[in-house]
Formats: sequence, structure tokens, C-alpha cells
Amino acid sequence: MSDRPAISVDETYLEGIEKKVEDLKMIMEVSVIISSTLDFNELVTVVMEKAKKVMDAEACSILFYNKDTNKLEFEVALCKEESASEILKKTVTLDIGQGIAGWVAENLQPLVITDVKADKRFYQAADKQTGFVTKSIIAVPLVGRSGLIGVAEIINPKNKDFFSEYDSGIFQTLCRGVAIAIENARFHKESIEREKLRQELEIASSIQRSFLPESPTFHKNNITVSAINISAKHVGGDIYDFIEPSEDKVGVFIGDVSGKGISAALYMAKIISDLRYTSLGIDSPDVVMKRLNSNLSNAPRGMFLTATYIIADTVKGSLSIAVAGHPPFFLIGKGEVRVMDLPSGPPLGIMPVEYPVTMLELDKGDRILLLTDGAFDAKNKNGERIGFDSIARFVKSQSNRESLIQAVVDHVNDFSKGTERADDLTLVELRFDGAV
Repeated sequence: MSDRPAISVDETYLEGIEKKVEDLKMIMEVSVIISSTLDFNELVTVVMEKAKKVMDAEACSILFYNKDTNKLEFEVALCKEESASEILKKTVTLDIGQGIAGWVAENLQPLVITDVKADKRFYQAADKQTGFVTKSIIAVPLVGRSGLIGVAEIINPKNKDFFSEYDSGIFQTLCRGVAIAIENARFHKESIEREKLRQELEIASSIQRSFLPESPTFHKNNITVSAINISAKHVGGDIYDFIEPSEDKVGVFIGDVSGKGISAALYMAKIISDLRYTSLGIDSPDVVMKRLNSNLSNAPRGMFLTATYIIADTVKGSLSIAVAGHPPFFLIGKGEVRVMDLPSGPPLGIMPVEYPVTMLELDKGDRILLLTDGAFDAKNKNGERIGFDSIARFVKSQSNRESLIQAVVDHVNDFSKGTERADDLTLVELRFDGAV
């Protein structure tokens, strides 16, 4: 027999040790859950269900902070009655500073409230709407690297009157891991969405480019047309097209859709389809502009198109030109460069109107350089705009260059080096090589 004296241990003390062991196991289990999934919805629900069960609580919730509205919104609400959970998620929001959760969010400090009826911060409207009776609550701020994520709450212990400071410590330990996990899950979700968007934009860009001419160069008889189109983003709103409305004629179109991105790209696709349909067999650019303007009259609010449409006789070099609010173009020839600011109607898609026509005769070697405002609206690192006059001076200094459009693109790129392109850039050059 052992000579060691018998040691008696208080039963309450043993129960306390057992409780702490169980709590530690719970925290470890939650850590495993947090480490095993990046599914945002699964994560927050499973973790809060585990916390509610282990802490033997009647309810628990997570309110997320919405930066756009500056409010707290119920993302997870686990109650006995499912209808109460739905009411909270659909109808209840809190301002920062409002209610216990709002106070915790504003002060970034946890609260243990043993009797909510005695606390003036308690927001009673939620209980009134759901029929739930809140008695005791622990509220803990969820804070990540980017700041406030939200507030987690555990409500009403089942087998005692109120939560203790020990319960608060356990819940805070749990919430620190939850905050990190939520932030990681959000980042993962956003990364997937960004990648999906990138792929969709690449597809959209490919589809959009399929609407442009197959080749950026067109040649017929004595006319050669070249173009460059560079989008500020994956997709853009600049347009150019080469059209053969009739024998020995070529239509050269350049346009700039208001706005950028997907909406401008979709509108651009519609415009090119309408243009090719309305221009068939029509040698008058004003008629084409009028019909196109009519087709675009039901465009979404705020969407319109500036454009220049030239129909050139590929043998004689005579041009008929209609302009719809588009920037001037350059006429290069006879040793000089002229800025051609022609009579114009308003942009397409704004109001019914007749578009004026200007006639122009080209001599052998003359060139027309058309551009969109992406050329002269480009800015440098100091925020300075290159400006139309600067582009005009550059064109005059480079008028003998064989590839004038590439020279202008290089000039704009050099000026805006180190900055993100803010607008689409399109240039079209028409050259008349004279009678055969």
C-alpha cells in the first residue's frame, strides 16, 4: 500500500477544470475549421454555431460593417426561431454608436452586459420586431488589418443568469481567430471575383475587337487608310471602321462613345452594327449620320457618340465629310498642316438634327489625320494635359514621317510615361496617292 496521503479535490474546482479543458478543445476545433475553409458563408455560420453550442447560449450573431452606408448589418443570426433570424438579417441595421453592437463598433472595445434592461445602450427595437428576449450579452469587435470588420455577439446563457468575465475571455479569443479568418475569406473571394472579371474582360475585349475591321489597313485604287486603336482598359468606347458603300468609294468612320468600360464597349458594338447596316449603298455621309442618329435616339441616358464620317472617291480623291461633335482633324499637304474644324452637328444620340456636309478635294500626296480626344487629353505625372495645340505642333514637325499615326502614339506615350492611360486612343490616317 502507498504511504501517500489521500488528496481530496473540491468538486466545483474539478468542474471548472473540465470546463476549461472543453473550452480549449472548442477553440482548437474552431481553429481547425478556420484553417480548413476559405468559403466565406460556410466559415462564419459553422464557427458561430460551434460557439453557440459550447457556450450553451440561446443565440449568437455577427453584424458586418458596411463602409458604404456606415451601418452594421446582420450577416449571421442564429436563434431558436428561424423567423427571428430572417427578420434580423432583412430589416434590422444599426448606426455606428447605436445599441450595444454600435457602441462596441465605435469604441472597438468588448462589452459584457449582465442585464441589458439596466443598460441605456441596449437597442430594444430588435427584440420587439423578433419577439426574442435579450437578457445578457457579450459583444466583441471584429477587427482586421484593414480596420473594423463587424461585431460578434453571444446572447443569453441557458443555465445561468448572465455571462461571466471568463466567458468574455473565451469569446474574445475565439473572435480574434474569426476576424482573421473572415478577412482571409473575403480576400480569397475578392481574388476569385477579380480573376473571373479579368477573364470576362479579356473575352469582352476579344469580342469587341472582332467588330473592328479585320485589318487596320485598307487600300483601294489611290486611297490608303491606316488605323490604330488602343483601349485605356481591356475594353473601350473608341470606334473606327472602313466601309465600301459603292464601287470606287470608301467610307472612313471614327467615333468616341461617352464613358468607358463595359457599357461603352456594348454601346460601341451596337453602333458599328447599325453603321454597317445604315451605310449600305449610301454615298452621302449626312444621310448615314442622320439615320445612325435616329437609331441611337433610344440610347441609355447619358450615352452618346461623337463621330466623323468621310466618304472618299478612291480614284479622284474627292471627299464628302459629316461631323457630329467630334474634334477637328488635320489636313497634311503642300508643305503645310491645316487644322480642319468643320461645321458640325451635335453628337449622335442626343437630338434629331440635319448634319452639314463639307466637300474637300485632295491632291496627290495629301493626308488626312483623324483622332479621338484620348490623344490630346493624355496627362503626364504632374497632371498636366498635353492639349490639342501641342498635338498640332507635333504633327506639323513630323508631317514628312511615313507612319504619322505611330509617331503620334509614341509622342503621347512618351508624354504620359509613368501614368495609367485614362482614355482610349484612336488615330486614322487617309492618304491619297494621286491619279494612276
